[in-house]
Amino acid sequence: MALQCGIVGLPNVGKSTLFNCLSNAKAQAANFPFCTIEPNVGVITVPDERLNKLAELVHPQRIVPTTVEIVDIAGLVKGASKGEGLGNKFLANIRETDAILHVLRCFDDDNVTHVDGSVNPVRDKEIIDYELQLKDLDTIDARIQKVQKQAQTGGDKAAKQAYDVLVKYKEALEQGKSARTVQFETKDEQKIARELFLLTSKPVMYVCNVDEASAVSGNKYVDMVREAVKDENAEILIVAAKTESDIAELETYEDRQMFLAEVGLEESGVARLIKSAYKLLNLETYFTAGVQEVRAWTYEKGWKAPQCAGVIHTDFEKGFIRAEVIKYDDFIQYGSEAAVKEAGKLGVEGKEYIVQDGDIMHFRFNV
Repeated sequence: MALQCGIVGLPNVGKSTLFNCLSNAKAQAANFPFCTIEPNVGVITVPDERLNKLAELVHPQRIVPTTVEIVDIAGLVKGASKGEGLGNKFLANIRETDAILHVLRCFDDDNVTHVDGSVNPVRDKEIIDYELQLKDLDTIDARIQKVQKQAQTGGDKAAKQAYDVLVKYKEALEQGKSARTVQFETKDEQKIARELFLLTSKPVMYVCNVDEASAVSGNKYVDMVREAVKDENAEILIVAAKTESDIAELETYEDRQMFLAEVGLEESGVARLIKSAYKLLNLETYFTAGVQEVRAWTYEKGWKAPQCAGVIHTDFEKGFIRAEVIKYDDFIQYGSEAAVKEAGKLGVEGKEYIVQDGDIMHFRFNV
């Protein structure tokens, strides 16, 4: 599953520094706007200790983790919705992503200029929100013009439903709220809403970029962000991008862990961010484990066994017969598939089985 998170933010908030930590692809991290003109794409491995523990027991020829694509998108400025700066390019790039990692500057540094002259993460957030909301309003107004007449005079039920969804979104956007704050109860409404592909309906995580001293507990700027987004359906993550950059330069795992311990962190901000981005996309992991490979597979939370089988190959889904399932904890406890079977812990599941995070799966199919 090629899923993308887009890193966005105003110029000079630490986007490219963070991207460099996440990926071996080196975006320019310069002290001026628009140093990232084309979106840089990094394919990021999702850290998962379960994969390593399975490999220790199975001794496979190779280990294949799951991944998420991270896209570093050019910094946005006021007026982007009207084409200012790299506005149209920015908006086109963000539309293609599945979720947004919105980086906010939450540190003071006289050596790094702020595009608006002072540090205020809530103002910065509102600038980008405003530009995205304006673009979504343009989309909504254009759709309303298309369906309004049919909805109000033609007796077209589908047009009426679409019109009602559009009006709800329009009301929220005109109040300065993002589309993600609007909830729809029926499946039909939810389907119409999804198909609009609104920029502000995408799941969002606010990444508060702090100085090293604030890496563990945050600071006054982070508190400002927490208060500003408390009513949004959004997450907050604290990362010290400059510190993460220093950690990434260290050659050995032991050195990196020692550095983290000195700062007071158990896990790097990069690892936390990747895991959080994975959850933000509503993703989970199941495993296949054999002597050839131990592999992590990405699926959407709530998927049934045939859909998850289709992640490996479409034939697995078409010809699905059953799934043999071992719970991760059982595999670790008993140490092998044979021992799990002997203990009577191997489950045989049909088409209605909802796959659980960490399941070790073997699919039976016939095409």
